[in-house]
Order: sequence, then C-alpha cells, then structure tokens
Amino acid sequence: MEFEQLPPDQPLYIMYSSGTTGLPKCMVQSTAGILINQMKEMRLNTDLKREDTIFYFTTCGWMMWNWLTSALSIGATLVLYDGNPFYPDASTLWKMAEEEKITVFGTSAGYLQALEASGIKPGALFDLRSIRTILSTGSPLSPEQFDFVHRDIKEDVQLASISGGSDLNGCFVGANPIGPVFRGELQARCLGMKVKAYNENGEPVIGEKGELVCEAPFPSMPIYFWNDPDGSRYQSAYFDKYPNIWCHGDYINITDTGGVVIHGRSDATLNPGGVRIGTAEIYRQIESFDEIQDSVVVGQKWKGDVRVILFVLMKDGYTLTDDLKAKIRTAIKLNASPRHIPSKIIAVEGIPYTLNMKKVEVAVRKVIHNEEITNRDALSNPEALEYYKDIPELQS
Repeated sequence: MEFEQLPPDQPLYIMYSSGTTGLPKCMVQSTAGILINQMKEMRLNTDLKREDTIFYFTTCGWMMWNWLTSALSIGATLVLYDGNPFYPDASTLWKMAEEEKITVFGTSAGYLQALEASGIKPGALFDLRSIRTILSTGSPLSPEQFDFVHRDIKEDVQLASISGGSDLNGCFVGANPIGPVFRGELQARCLGMKVKAYNENGEPVIGEKGELVCEAPFPSMPIYFWNDPDGSRYQSAYFDKYPNIWCHGDYINITDTGGVVIHGRSDATLNPGGVRIGTAEIYRQIESFDEIQDSVVVGQKWKGDVRVILFVLMKDGYTLTDDLKAKIRTAIKLNASPRHIPSKIIAVEGIPYTLNMKKVEVAVRKVIHNEEITNRDALSNPEALEYYKDIPELQS
C-alpha cells in the first residue's frame, strides 16, 4: 500500500447534523482535527487503552459511530451491534457485554430510560465485572437515571454523561476518569475546550443557567459547510450571536464543583413571563409517572406571552384524566417551580424523533404555530407531526 502525505486540513467527510432545529447542516470536517479531538476524548477523557473493549450503541448515521471508529487509533477492540437493542428482550446488550467482556459501554439516556421501564436489572442477571465506564449521550441524563445505573446495573462504575454534537464530532463536556461523579451532572468541560455559560448580557456565569459557548478555536471545528462558498451559513450557524465566539445552542449551568448540568436546547427553552426555563426539568418529572410512555414540551405564543404546553404519550391501558393532570402539575410545581407548570396537558398518539433518536421540540412548536417544517427527512417518524395540527385545546 502507498500512503500519500496530505495536509492536516484535508477534508475527511461531510457530517450531517441531526436536523432537530431545521434543515441538516452539511459540515465538512478535517482529518487531523477530528483525529486529534477524538483521540483526546478516548485516551484522556475516557482513559481508553489498547487492551480495552469499547462498545457504543449507535447507528452509522449518528456521529457516535464516527467517534467510536477512532478507538481503533488507540488500538482498542470495537464491538458493533446492528439491530433492535430490545430483541429478543431488554437484556440483549448486557448479555453481549458479559460475553465480549466490554470495558467501556456507551449508550443514550433514552435507552437507559426504556431499560428501566422494562423492569430488567442487568446487574442481577449478568457478570458485568469487566465494565468500568458507562457513557451516555444524546439527551440529558436525569439524576434518577444515575440512581438506576448504580443500583440496577453496577455500583462501582464510572457513569459519564457526555455532551457535544455532530458539529464538532466530539464533546464540549465529558468524562473525567480521575474526578468524582455528582448525581445529575456531567463531570467536566473537556480538555482544550474553553467552554463557558453566558447569561443574557453575554457575561460568563457560574451557578446560573446560560448559553453554552466556546471562547477559543478547537481542532475539530468544521473547515467549511458544503455548498457555502462565502461562508455565510457557517457564520450564521455559530457566530452571529457572539462575534468570534462559538454559540452551540445548548442551555447549561456550570456548577461550583466544575461539573455541568444540561437543561436542553437553548432554541427549545421556554420563556413564560420573560423568564427562561429549560425543558429538561419538566421531562425529569414526567419520567416518574408510570402511566406516561413519553412526552414533549414546547412554548406556545399566547396573548403577547408564551405559555407552556405539555404533550404526553400514554402507555397502553392508561388514559389522561383530570386527576392525572393535577398530579403532573403538582409534581412539577413542587420539584421544578411554579413557572414550569404547563398551561395545557394534551394526550397525543406519537412523539417525533430524529433518525438519531433526539426529540424534535422545535418541529412540534412550528406545527402548532402553523409554520413550515423544512426537515421532515431528518425524522424517523415524520407522520407523528400530524398529531399536533389543529388541536382545539390550543385555541383557548
């Protein structure tokens, strides 16, 4: 084989964003930038070694597949899984983890939520001594899911909720193998990432909610967008809000301990009465109700303000009663705040997700406002959006 010597910014591939907020972005990423960033996250943030066996449950269309392949640069062994993780039952992946002696097990908050709902307790069924780290991404991991992992999967395991995106093909916030894990928090901002939380005045804050920004360049930034000759789409995607500062679109809180709490997408945050609140706090409360299978919460423009609308998908055999609505509102009031209480709670027959299994709040918000949806092809179940059209309860 002959190997060509190429410049470090040689285009590697086009990475498509998931399409949660509009048409997917076509980001051209560079060979050295991606490799440097992902090796850093593997070797330093995840403490991955040559003798490790790493698994991440992901499709080829999600950036975590690209991330996983970089483990080969460390010399680690990869385990790939194709198919339904709940076939023939919910224990499938953990049986595989035992057989393959997986040491780093990667998954998503959505999978862990579904696993807990199934009633399976993997730690009681399988020998999981080989697993030292469980990684989770895709959406915020609730404090209760931390409890589930340490109680029903493995007590002495590093549970690392990580967060970044397809845009950087990596993480802004991730694991720290030499630091503590605090319930409900992502451990640390990643090495080489000058991540801050900006308040509404564009000032960095600690212990307050704000926009996730990165104040300095990092190796895996896209080198350009496909079919964007003047760079205007690239500029508007990240740098319009704060000149020369990357604005990622996540709503976060950097804690006093150095950890990070993700409150959801900043473009999906709710603004009732002019006060910004995250959707993650509401989802956390809904997850505690056995009657509810899934939910999506959005803000509806109403009489010069914004009101909170909660849509719920009920489990088979349950209906949304006035009594259940009252219980939901009470739980949200007591455990989040009175501002988080939804004005309307409405049952629907489906919740829209992207192909990467991300909840599509922005698309739901557009449907209830009769706005055009430009990213239907990015959804795994675009037909679900029909359930949100012309709902009578939203007219009063």
